[in-house]
Amino acid sequence: MAGEREQGAGASEAAHPGGRPMAMLAVATVGFALNFWAWALLSPLGPRFKDALHLTTFEQALLVAVPVVVGSLGRIPVGALTDRFGGRVMFPVVSAATIVPVLFLGWAGQSSFAALLIGGFFLGIGGTAFAVGVPFVNAWFPPERRGLALGVFGAGMGGTAISALTTVKLVDWGGTATPFGVTALVLAVYTAVSALVLREAPGRAASAEPAARRLAEAARLGVTWQASALYAVAFGGYVAFSVYLPTHLKNEYGLAQADAAARMAGFVILAVVMRPFGGWLSDRFGPARVLAAALAVVAAGAVVQAFAPPLMPVGTLAFLTMAAALGVGSGAVFALVARLVPAGKVGSVTGVVGAAGGLGGFVPPLVMGSLYGAYGSYALGLVLLAVVAVAAAAFTVSVVRRAVEEAAHGRIVGQT
Repeated sequence: MAGEREQGAGASEAAHPGGRPMAMLAVATVGFALNFWAWALLSPLGPRFKDALHLTTFEQALLVAVPVVVGSLGRIPVGALTDRFGGRVMFPVVSAATIVPVLFLGWAGQSSFAALLIGGFFLGIGGTAFAVGVPFVNAWFPPERRGLALGVFGAGMGGTAISALTTVKLVDWGGTATPFGVTALVLAVYTAVSALVLREAPGRAASAEPAARRLAEAARLGVTWQASALYAVAFGGYVAFSVYLPTHLKNEYGLAQADAAARMAGFVILAVVMRPFGGWLSDRFGPARVLAAALAVVAAGAVVQAFAPPLMPVGTLAFLTMAAALGVGSGAVFALVARLVPAGKVGSVTGVVGAAGGLGGFVPPLVMGSLYGAYGSYALGLVLLAVVAVAAAAFTVSVVRRAVEEAAHGRIVGQT
């Protein structure tokens, strides 16, 4: 069967020179990164908006969290639509739609808190690109290579690092509209390129079922809710830190805005680099084992940081350790999805799981902002993160590991 798969793929590549798996993976990853860049534009400017519009700590946290929740919930219908229309259609559509709120925020949306919230709401469209890319990439690779392939695609979440490294500098250089204009231009170029270059995987059959039925079928799969819970912790933790870390560092350690944004970029880059590594480790050792270990490391790092140690070196090491573990854990979750979800349902399941991950990133900034406003400390919020990570690790080594073993046993029995 593997030989037949390779033969079919080879024939398809000969017929469609632009449709090679690695090329499609590269274009999809770039698209994910650029849409995530747009999705994260408000986060580095949060402290600036707080000072300019006299926002409370909670309002600032809400401002950077709104694109996260919209982008997360939007993944559910976008994943189902991708099962129907494919990534070749949906990548250009999502990218083009994201340009509209980016332009609004650059030229009309910074005058008030309400305008920023409206722009941030529609900016969430960029976050749905994840639900387009996972089923698209998954279809291009055989099961034994999907963990690494999806990990590489997942590295596109590094678009948040692009935002962290460039947004404040572009504002200082050219004014508050500049980063939004640059991002809109880049998205427009990608929209055109992806429409011309992307191809669907050989043999991909578009689902003719209504989206509601596909989502209902995804909801009946146990792995959908198992992976959703775990992704809410792993990727949700990453998203929460990527949008709230500049505020945390400014309040806890008194860092300047540019310094805090640069350190957040380091956190993001490390998590991004480690996500493909998490997929590779999962291909070799199993996603449940890798995920449980990563969650244990997150818990340890959160406990250390709860004591607000000196930023150099202990605090920095704690944050970077959590970044690496969250990246590995995010890669492991989708290696789990690739192993347990039928190919025709990957888009719908990805939409639900991706939504859970984004929602997991929506809640912590609000909790951290509220706790800091009430107690002047982030300690309780970090302890809560450690408790959740430990609970998720226990769930992984019990329920999820058993599901993986049963699925592997079922495949072996089916082959014999």
